[in-house]
Amino acid sequence: MTEAAFKAKTFIQQQKPNFTPKLGLILGSGLSEIANSLEDATTISYGDIPGFIQTTISGHAGVLSLGYLNGVPTVCLQGRKHYYEGFNDEAIKTYIRTLKLLGVDILFLTNAAGSLHQDVPAGSLMMITDHMNFQGHNPLIGPNDEAFGPRFFGMEEAYDVDLREILTSVAQDLSIHLTQGVYVSVLGPMFETPAEIRAFRSLGADAVGMSTVSEVIVARHCGLRIVAVSAITNLAAGMNNEALTHEDTLYHGQKAAIVLQKLIVGFTQELP
Repeated sequence: MTEAAFKAKTFIQQQKPNFTPKLGLILGSGLSEIANSLEDATTISYGDIPGFIQTTISGHAGVLSLGYLNGVPTVCLQGRKHYYEGFNDEAIKTYIRTLKLLGVDILFLTNAAGSLHQDVPAGSLMMITDHMNFQGHNPLIGPNDEAFGPRFFGMEEAYDVDLREILTSVAQDLSIHLTQGVYVSVLGPMFETPAEIRAFRSLGADAVGMSTVSEVIVARHCGLRIVAVSAITNLAAGMNNEALTHEDTLYHGQKAAIVLQKLIVGFTQELP
């Protein structure tokens, strides 16, 4: 099963002894600067951690940082794996289950996403309330690892209601406009077609990206509480005359990260 997660936990604990993170952060494209908020930080390259595979995508630093975010012990993953990079489920399961073994209770996920609404432009933030999995895959296919969770489990409240209420309240207090919506995850690496975007919108989706859902599935399986925010980096295909590029994703992701960083720090102040 996921023996690599146990090995990764042991290695990470050796790098920062007597440190038990309670909050986990996963940062998407262009959002790595948020990790600079960590105090007393210890940083480890993915390539040095057993079972962690170095990311190949620009804008994903590929390092794990341990430190304090507003006094909350936090582990931060700067970058993630995507199926389109050619990696299997073990990499994703190892990332998430290592966080669980380290002591994480709450997982805060971020991503860069395209908006399906004209009134939610690049630079906006969207709190995810639910998702649709159009990746054509599920990371839990195969034998179940009972050490982490049951064979069958519900996804009715994959995105924790109480944590969403806290985040909404923090956004209001900080005068940050935080829209809410459904995230649809596709395989990638190409951007979607205009026809696909029209179909997703008709199904009730509000933003589209190429990550996050597989992590949510693994995290819910092992009992983590989840809150997630998409940094909107573009309008989806067919919604304007601009060509979609990864460079624009990074540019708008970095701009959104400034506001998202304030939101995350405020969120930690309100955690029980």
